[in-house]
Amino acid sequence: MAVQLNIRNLNAEDIQTAIDWAANEGWNPGHEDGLAFLEADRSGFFAGEIDGELVTVISGVRYGDGFGFIGLFITHPDHRSKGHGQLVWDHAMTYLDGRTIGLDAVKEQTPRYAKHGFKPVYRNVRYAGISMCDTPMDSRLTPLGQGLFPSVRDYDRKFFPDERTDFLKLWTAPTAQTRRGFAFVENGEVQGYGVLRQCLEGFKIGPLFADTPEIADTLFRALAGQVKGQTIILDIPEPNAAALLLAEKYELSPEFETFRMYKGPAPELPLDQKFGITTFELG
Repeated sequence: MAVQLNIRNLNAEDIQTAIDWAANEGWNPGHEDGLAFLEADRSGFFAGEIDGELVTVISGVRYGDGFGFIGLFITHPDHRSKGHGQLVWDHAMTYLDGRTIGLDAVKEQTPRYAKHGFKPVYRNVRYAGISMCDTPMDSRLTPLGQGLFPSVRDYDRKFFPDERTDFLKLWTAPTAQTRRGFAFVENGEVQGYGVLRQCLEGFKIGPLFADTPEIADTLFRALAGQVKGQTIILDIPEPNAAALLLAEKYELSPEFETFRMYKGPAPELPLDQKFGITTFELG
């Protein structure tokens, strides 16, 4: 008798299981990523279960009317090579049908996704190292959470293929211990912003968006200076040469890479102003 896989939406408890699985795979998620992920699209996270046991998960998040992103695609090691992952993959792809879809793939998986119509566009490279920075005393730096959200949301829009307000509200909201951010504001206009969050190992900076390399440098020092002496991680789109120089300047080393792939027309985004992506899981 064939084993029946039941596919349903993930809930708040399940999302933590998915985050734990991601940690076991070495993805090093943030301590409070799960609820922000869910806020992006509460109908876009799927669980495959057998007799009430979670065996596979995937996210297929809808953004706005035209974009989607695949992530958190994990099957528990005890249930691999049984076709369960393919079933939730098909379910997520059906959910995102009609949209341009993005994902970040490790190199060995790119042929698999290419069979489903995804094309590699550029690499993201993860850099990591010990923060030796001091937060600069600069009046143009404003901590996030001080009434800036509408301006940050509007600034973020040019860096992402579609609207993601609900996700950003939680992603940029500062917490006492695990998450903080800064915007660079001059003449009343946001010209860059970044978020630092605590992960299982170290602290990730993402996103890091800025109009110029100089602004990106100031924001990087502001964020890294919050955790001086500890590990910081930055995921850089490789086409941004200035971002690679920033990582080299502060003695970060490449550790890992993914390939950004799209099914459908690749969005035209200002990669030269994108110094750190938000997250491999949700784009």
